[in-house]
Amino acid sequence: MLYILLFVLFLVFAIYAFTSKKKKSSNRSTNDWHALLTEHVAFYKRLDQTQQAHFRKRMQAFLDEVYVEGVEIGLSELDYVLVAASAVIPVFGFGDWEYNKLSGVLIYPNSFNEDLKFHDEAADKRILGMVGTGQFEGQMILSRKALHHGFNNKTDKLNTGIHEFVHLIDKTDGFIDGIPERLFEHQYAIPWLNLMHTEMEAIHNNKTDIRAYGGTNKQEFFAVVSEYFFERPFLFKRKHPELHKMLVSCFETESYT
Repeated sequence: MLYILLFVLFLVFAIYAFTSKKKKSSNRSTNDWHALLTEHVAFYKRLDQTQQAHFRKRMQAFLDEVYVEGVEIGLSELDYVLVAASAVIPVFGFGDWEYNKLSGVLIYPNSFNEDLKFHDEAADKRILGMVGTGQFEGQMILSRKALHHGFNNKTDKLNTGIHEFVHLIDKTDGFIDGIPERLFEHQYAIPWLNLMHTEMEAIHNNKTDIRAYGGTNKQEFFAVVSEYFFERPFLFKRKHPELHKMLVSCFETESYT
């Protein structure tokens, strides 16, 4: 009986110690994130202190629900921070949004091909990120090099992490088609489509500063202009006021741009 009692006491103590350590570690990590976010994430720097604390809380909630794993590479704290920031930025205006259909994010060291091969001998390694399908349904794959570049380069209007998470938002109605029906109110659907066609024609005619990849199709247009919207909000508002107004309505983020 004494041995059982001692075992139970030990088990209770071990659980308490583990839980306490985990909670303490979690709190320390979120506070440490502030320096990394301030250095690397322009969106975060534009927030006030209360909003920044909420941003870090949302990051922690994301990482509690979604695993982030390196493929043949170890991950640094900055890798986790940039993945979580990429997830939170486009949904920061939505309240307690969750990526219900995402279970994990796989981080490759560099770009990869359609067969998900990334080694030196692999051919046609052009992909920087993708939302998984088939056997990779529920997963996202990102190039670490592209992930970091998206936050380190403050002038190119490109952010691979944000781009892929916008695709996931687009997919919430079941389709990645550039028209996230759960975000655009019904009366905005036709104006959005008309605006997309006009802007994609401008891309094809080389009459816009929206990058050419946005002219590939409607889903890529939505992701590309969303990158621009979050990365260079003031320039985007000046250059593309109609698009800016539409995306403010979509992402509910006027206060943060």
